[in-house]
Amino acid sequence: MELVSVTPGNVVITMTVKDYMVQGHGNCHGGYIFTLADSAFAFACNTYNAVTVAQGCSIEYMKPAILGDALVAKASEVSRGKRTGVYDVRIERSDGELVALMRGKSYQVNATLL
Repeated sequence: MELVSVTPGNVVITMTVKDYMVQGHGNCHGGYIFTLADSAFAFACNTYNAVTVAQGCSIEYMKPAILGDALVAKASEVSRGKRTGVYDVRIERSDGELVALMRGKSYQVNATLL
């Protein structure tokens, strides 16, 4: 994975589908797509110098990714309260085709990152 951009509550990460990520049907295993989405979510909800963890998340797979596809994860903050937040993550192929959508719910613990 490569971190492309970070602003408060928003992150872009890219990942290219490698041969070890492909399952028996020739598509990228959903666990790798989820890992990309979860990483973007984690970066996005930790941009305020407060230790923030996942409280829950769900993912919907729309289209397959295949070997060699360059995937782009775009995480964006939907809401952020005193301790909780909601973040949406779009996973797209480089051609803009939607691969998956994830919604993450975050919880801020009582600690700072720095």
